[in-house]
Amino acid sequence: MTLHLKAKPGSKIDQLFYDAAGQLNAKIRAPAQDGKANAYLIEFLAKQLGIPKSGVSIVAGFTNPHKRIEVDVPEEVLTDFLTQLK
Repeated sequence: MTLHLKAKPGSKIDQLFYDAAGQLNAKIRAPAQDGKANAYLIEFLAKQLGIPKSGVSIVAGFTNPHKRIEVDVPEEVLTDFLTQLK
């Protein structure tokens, strides 16, 4: 399954939420330098979904806040998880 989200590194808290436009956002504590934010985002999403880090990979947006992320979970599990965020 593919997720499209906007990452906001350097935040005070870690949080997944939908903004007013319906875009999935991820606030993460890691700084946006040397790939630290991307690595942290993978770890954070894996923990939230209850899957190993190897089940999460960034497909596009390595240097951009808008990211396309591939997660290795069944569609219904991801849909249920995202519904809980709303």
